[in-house]
Amino acid sequence: QVQLVESGGGLVQAGGSLRLSCVASGRTDNMGWFRQVPGKEDEFVAAITRNSQNTWVAAPVRGRFTISRDNARRTVYLQMDSLKPEDTGVYYCAAGPGLGYSFRYDYRGQGTQVTVSS
Repeated sequence: QVQLVESGGGLVQAGGSLRLSCVASGRTDNMGWFRQVPGKEDEFVAAITRNSQNTWVAAPVRGRFTISRDNARRTVYLQMDSLKPEDTGVYYCAAGPGLGYSFRYDYRGQGTQVTVSS
């Protein structure tokens, strides 16, 4: 069982930046970020392989968000720049064997709230 704990969310004005972090309690394979918005299905945001050689970033955030990881710190990051109000949601990280845009995970964190004001 792996526990994932996110941090770094908050309130930011449109055009601003935030960096989310997710620390794992143990070794993880591939990792990803998703976001939840009330009334909608969870949305894939980004994923990264364990060796960081491959990353996937969803089209709505491509060019603005960057995923990275530091295995020594058991941490995955989501750098979010040029934030828009539609980026508002609860962001959670996930870990599992999945790859690509249909990332499937075995574990997920509780999430951190990101609110972007216009």
